[in-house]
Amino acid sequence: MRYIILVFITTLLSANINDDINIYKAQDAYVKNDLSSTIEYYKKVEDKTDEIKYNLANTLYKQKKYDESISWYSEIANKDMLFKKYHNLGNAYAKLGKLETAIKNYKDALKIQNDKDTRFNLELLQKTKKQQDKKNKNNKNKDNKKKKQNGKDKKDAMDDEDKKDKQTTSNKKQDKIKEKKDNKSNLQDKAKNSKKEQIKKQDANITKEENLQNTEISKLEEKKWSKMLNNRELNTLMIPLKNKGENNEQNIKPW
Repeated sequence: MRYIILVFITTLLSANINDDINIYKAQDAYVKNDLSSTIEYYKKVEDKTDEIKYNLANTLYKQKKYDESISWYSEIANKDMLFKKYHNLGNAYAKLGKLETAIKNYKDALKIQNDKDTRFNLELLQKTKKQQDKKNKNNKNKDNKKKKQNGKDKKDAMDDEDKKDKQTTSNKKQDKIKEKKDNKSNLQDKAKNSKKEQIKKQDANITKEENLQNTEISKLEEKKWSKMLNNRELNTLMIPLKNKGENNEQNIKPW
């Protein structure tokens, strides 16, 4: 039992000694502006008091590691350190651009202690947030206006496209109507030409028939006159007759 108590005391003393050594090294590094080593030694301390957490958070803040510094500030529970805790939290959140949270922490700090620097930071941040909100509102209005304009432009473009489609459809209809008219006209022309050809063929056939008839009539007349001459026993040469309606070059009669 005594051995166990002795080991416990030795371990405790050893832990305390190690913590003391690390705290000493951290403070020495901080004086030398070796912030990385300061953070390293503070983190090695096993029994971290609120003072050590505060110093560690401050060192992280100076290294611009604001998120990590916030986590260590937040662990501080010592009532005597709450003002510093909230004031520094306000600074860290402000650095991260989280203005609303920063303002809240400044206000919490001022509830504990009416500090001139804290109030200045609060008023400055409130003014900055107000300007930022106004700017965001203007940007939002501009975006809405731009969206509205884009919507209008899009609608106009769609209307133009509809008009273009309608015009194209109208042109296609007109082209079809024109094509139908042209086809109809071509058919009529073909019909007329075909009729003319038929009439021409008919005329040619009629002329041919007339020629044949005239030829047949001429042969019949020739036979007739030949028979008459034979009956009259005239020994004359027969003169071929010309087509009907034509005059002979000499007014010669068969008798």
